[in-house]
This record gives sequence, structure tokens and C-alpha cells, in this order.
Amino acid sequence: MVIKAVVFDMDGVLVDSMPDHADAWKTVFGELGIHITRQDIYDIEGSNHEGIIRLVFKKAGRIPDAEEIVGLAQKKKEIFTRTNKVTVFDGIYDCLGLLKNRCLLGVVSGSDKAVVMELLGRFFLDTFDAVVTGNDVREGKPSPEPYLKVIKMLNVRKDECIVIENAPLGVESAKRAGLFCIAIPTYVEAQRLKDADVVLANHAALRDYIAGLELSE
Repeated sequence: MVIKAVVFDMDGVLVDSMPDHADAWKTVFGELGIHITRQDIYDIEGSNHEGIIRLVFKKAGRIPDAEEIVGLAQKKKEIFTRTNKVTVFDGIYDCLGLLKNRCLLGVVSGSDKAVVMELLGRFFLDTFDAVVTGNDVREGKPSPEPYLKVIKMLNVRKDECIVIENAPLGVESAKRAGLFCIAIPTYVEAQRLKDADVVLANHAALRDYIAGLELSE
């Protein structure tokens, strides 16, 4: 198939940011007496803020109200913005260099829009043609809505696009949207990503895979 668009998840694919996100969530939930680990957040990565809050509360036998959701999401965003030490994964700039000007590029993230745009501005200025964040959809991953939205924004057919993910909920979202999905196990075991079409070992393997794609010129 000739690829016209490649869509990246952000946290865990483009940037090594999940430890900072997880630590911010640990602080926020800890203040409520809900104690979680980084892995608890990694396992539900890809969900937007409301989704994460509802899932963590459910596991703790609680139900958040609308006011709590807004307040907790805002507090988490403030902590992450203040404390994050995000870096770009080795090999990502090589991957983007192989793709730029040869196909359309998109980002689909469950994170807060302001956080996503700040990180993209910091590391990937003027790189992506379409961006969908957790604020841009009614239902975050694993719903197909985020990926269906980016396909519409990029104006490509499903069979002309591939997705690069690193989280189970993200893989589910992409597959439910009818898209070919490549997964990299950055924060979870590779077995958790088995529903992807291809599971690669690391970002070096991703670069090699992208180098072999048949791209539209």
C-alpha cells in the first residue's frame, strides 16, 4: 500500500514523558488518599484526563463528580507543566526526517491540549499537519473517535494511513478506527500490544521500518 499519512501518538512514541505524567497523577490522587504507581498510569495511557480520573476512581471504589474531574485535571496539568523534564526519544528526528515532505504527519494524544501544543512547540515546531488532543474529542482512547477525527483532518483514506502507538488503549483506538497500527513497547510489555498489526522492539526498529515504507511523493 502507498502511504499518504503517518500519525503518531505523542507520549511514549515521540517523547519520553510518561514518567512525568505518572508522577503528577500520583501526587494528585495521593492527596485524595488514592495511592497508585507509575505502572497504574502506564497501563491506561492514551485515555484523556477525564478517562484516567474515572478509571483510577473506579479501581478505588469511588465515583468522581464533574467538579472533581475539572479540578483534578487542572491540578495535574499544573504539576506536570512545572516539573516535567521531557526528552525526545532517540531516533524520532530520523523517523520524521524520512517522512517529512513525503507524506502528511499527524499527532493523536490523550493529553491536555495546552500541554500537547507546548511540547510540540518545544521539540517539533512546524512538523505536523494535524493534531488531535484529549480536549478535541468527546471520547478519548480506546474510542476510535480520536483517530477518525485525525483521518478527516488529513483528508486521507484509512488504507492510506498508518498509526504508531505504544499503549494498549491507543492500539485499540487505532484498530477500532480501521487503521493499520505499529506498536512500540516503551512502558508496557510487548505482549500487551499484541492487537497491533506490527510490534517493533524499539525506536531504532521503527526507523528501519519507516525507511522501508512505500510513501507517496
